[in-house]
Amino acid sequence: MEASLTARDRVGIQDFVLLDAYTSETAFLDNLRKRFHENLIYTYIGTLLVSVNPYKELDIYSKKQMDTYMGVNFFELPPHIYALADNVFRTMLSEFNNHFILISGESGAGKTEASKKILQFYAVSCPSTRVLNNVRDRLLLSNPVLEAFGNAKTLKNDNSSRFGKYMDIQFDQQGGAVGGHILSYLLEKSRVVHQNHGERNFHIFYQLVEGGEDDLLLWLGLQRNCQQYSYLVQGDCAKVSSINDRSDWKTVRKALSVIDFSEADVEHLFGIIASVLHLGNIRFDTDALGYATLSNNQEMHWVSKLLGIPAQVLQHGLTHRKIEAKTEEVFSPFSVDHAVYARDALAKAIYGRTFTWLVNKINESLVNKDSSRKTVIGLLDIYGFEVLNVNSFEQFCINYCNEKLQQLFIELTLKSEQEEYHLEGIEWEPVPYFNNKIICDLVEEKYRGIISILDEECLRPGEATDLTFLEKMEETMGGHPHFVTHKLADQKTRKTMDRGDFRLLHYAGEVTYCVVGFLDKNNDLLYRNGKEVMRRSKNAIITHCFPTTEPDSKRRPETVVTQFKSSLVGLTEILMSKEPWYVRCIKPNEAKQPGRFDDVLVRHQVKYLGLMEHLRVRRAGFAYRRKYEIFLQRYKALCPDTWPNWRGSAAEGVQRLIKHLGYKSDEYKMGRTKIFIRHPKTLFATEDAFQECKHRLATRIQAKYKGYRVKGDFQKQKEAATRIETCWRGLMARKEREKRAWAAKVIKKFIKGFMTRHQPIGADNSEYLMYVRQNYLTRLKDNLPKTVLHRDAWLTPPPIMHEVSQILKQVYIRHLVRKYVGGISPQRKAQVQRTVTVKCYKETSVSNVLTHRLYRTEHELRSLSSQGDLVLQCDHLFEALTKLSVIVSNQNFIRVVQGSVRFDIQPGREGFVDFKSGQESMVYRAKNGHLMVVSDRRKKGTCFFFLY
Repeated sequence: MEASLTARDRVGIQDFVLLDAYTSETAFLDNLRKRFHENLIYTYIGTLLVSVNPYKELDIYSKKQMDTYMGVNFFELPPHIYALADNVFRTMLSEFNNHFILISGESGAGKTEASKKILQFYAVSCPSTRVLNNVRDRLLLSNPVLEAFGNAKTLKNDNSSRFGKYMDIQFDQQGGAVGGHILSYLLEKSRVVHQNHGERNFHIFYQLVEGGEDDLLLWLGLQRNCQQYSYLVQGDCAKVSSINDRSDWKTVRKALSVIDFSEADVEHLFGIIASVLHLGNIRFDTDALGYATLSNNQEMHWVSKLLGIPAQVLQHGLTHRKIEAKTEEVFSPFSVDHAVYARDALAKAIYGRTFTWLVNKINESLVNKDSSRKTVIGLLDIYGFEVLNVNSFEQFCINYCNEKLQQLFIELTLKSEQEEYHLEGIEWEPVPYFNNKIICDLVEEKYRGIISILDEECLRPGEATDLTFLEKMEETMGGHPHFVTHKLADQKTRKTMDRGDFRLLHYAGEVTYCVVGFLDKNNDLLYRNGKEVMRRSKNAIITHCFPTTEPDSKRRPETVVTQFKSSLVGLTEILMSKEPWYVRCIKPNEAKQPGRFDDVLVRHQVKYLGLMEHLRVRRAGFAYRRKYEIFLQRYKALCPDTWPNWRGSAAEGVQRLIKHLGYKSDEYKMGRTKIFIRHPKTLFATEDAFQECKHRLATRIQAKYKGYRVKGDFQKQKEAATRIETCWRGLMARKEREKRAWAAKVIKKFIKGFMTRHQPIGADNSEYLMYVRQNYLTRLKDNLPKTVLHRDAWLTPPPIMHEVSQILKQVYIRHLVRKYVGGISPQRKAQVQRTVTVKCYKETSVSNVLTHRLYRTEHELRSLSSQGDLVLQCDHLFEALTKLSVIVSNQNFIRVVQGSVRFDIQPGREGFVDFKSGQESMVYRAKNGHLMVVSDRRKKGTCFFFLY
């Protein structure tokens, strides 16, 4: 709550107790208006909740909102109906005692909706089991049933409760809803037979006619047209745009099945509702003697059928009155007026007793069969103070009820305040307030009160009328400060009253009542033979409502107002035994328009709801009180000694804090568990200082938090890197271990295979020998002879590959020869076979020149070379050399040199042959003594070679 004080200029204050001008109605209304225009419909007065009907849907009742308010301190979040419901629930569980929530306000202020929201909150927040869910569903669905049978459209509200309802919800020790019980008060039975213009009868009649199934309507003898029934058209508004009777009918049918109504119960129930409609259509004519006779037997037929009463018995009961004179019974015929009165009285009695049966039936389905102790939360949804253009008996009873509840409200509020002061050890200061006991006594005082005079007029013999009742009140109460009539009033006041009016000055203001109808409504007589007729019924519900065991005393039954007074006494006793909580509902305007705030109307409701009185009581001593722990937790940042953590007790911490803030001694009191602050301005100053301090704290906290987050992120990254590194090292180590294990295995096999390589192939040496073969073949592939001349350079094979190697060598040499020979053209073959001219020289002269065929043997060539130096000239050098190698079968037969050749002429003497290219081929002795061989450079294929 304290957090909202920073926006108080714009959205008002959440708790009226913190208003500076708490005695000003204007300041009160201004604060209420600000919050209403911001869609903030809830405001506190201490623990009392003020609710303003917004007349539109607000997104503040979702499951998420319920979760937000569960288990939260009452003042921690903005005001809400869920906050109140949760606080009541948690207090009940912690203290294990009984509580009640009183929901009041005038018609259309939202009392029924508030009750629904509380029930829905408990349905979600309470523990859930199959049995508990069954009880929860019945509690929730009892609402639409009771609304259908007990609510109606009035001038002020389209869904006005026309009865008072008190519902007890029973909880076990774990907080589960295990049962419930409903009490009803003063059902407005007169609405069954009469409605003012612009009003309707009870919803169930219209729901049945508009939404009932065709077969059901046929069985009930009804038509789908409300205009056909006298009891439904007196207000001239059977159709209402904001009410969907067909949809509501489906809801009621579903609810009845969940609440465990049998098919027979439902059938009998709707039969009674239909019989009331048929009863209203019965008309009477005057016979020759002036007595009443029936004019339409068709409606009588349907009433007889639906109630299970013989038609003749029913007809006689509606047209005759039974009079007992000593031992004789005489039936006196009715006049038409008396017959109409008897018909309407019977209709009201049937509906009223059926409603009582319905409530009892719901209670049977909610009964808790576990005898262990239970805690209870009561919900009292009762009519608020009513002031109409014409106020009659019903408004008198309703306003009397509100006077009693206001008296109880003030007593309980003062009592709770005194108890809190006493528990906290703070001296109680007497609070001046208006005690409405004088008004309650005016109404209910024995022998002299209005109720006693009214009952006396109803019961006394002789001609008693409403006017004689008024005269009796004038005689008895003349001069009372809160009572005035036209006769007793001054000249100015008389102009505002009729002769049949009396005016009471209630705590909420003046209300003028018209006495017309007071006696008839208070009597609410049902003739004795009317009861006897109902006892002949075969309808199970009627039989239960009019039991044969009901005492048929000749004494007149209690009047309505006396019964109501007794029920109020019982209700007061129930409420006094429980801890009270309050919801005050306010209607912002008469037109039911969203966003419209009527100051005059709201001011009137604020007055008669006693809100200013309650506020004065709460503000008489101290405006603000909080537990030490909560106060210290919020404001400890304002004192260096208490920030960030206080090590001592909370009370010592608060004492140190307020000393630092400079509170004066008359501005606060220290209780046993709470601090009490007298003036709101002291709290406002503290809150404003906290808001300024909060920005500095936010910066520091933000810096610390960022550092903490960065440090945390770094530590997480470091830890992650360490984990990755550890995992990677482990992975590498495992792979290395696997490699080494594999290598050791391979080496072991290799050595074992090497040691057994000469043995026959087996398991020990098969892989080794395979490796040897593969290795040899791989090396052989890379070292194959390039030409036939290098065939002796064949790679030496291991013993196991010797035979294969020889085969491969032969095949490969043949391949080379075939490849070479295949690449020689016929012309080149012819050139190879030509005669090779050989020129031999010795020292400086040519020894001889021989012409040989290329197909000479090595012996012959060597013999030629022994005669001197052999020099050959050949155009196809490589072919000639290859051929020579093949002929002599010696690859080392030829040695290729470049530039010059040194050779031994004879022992101790050496010679040199130099080679170069020139214009023509020649051999001569050079100046340096070397033999010079010149080749013709124009013949590219010509070359000389020397054999020695």
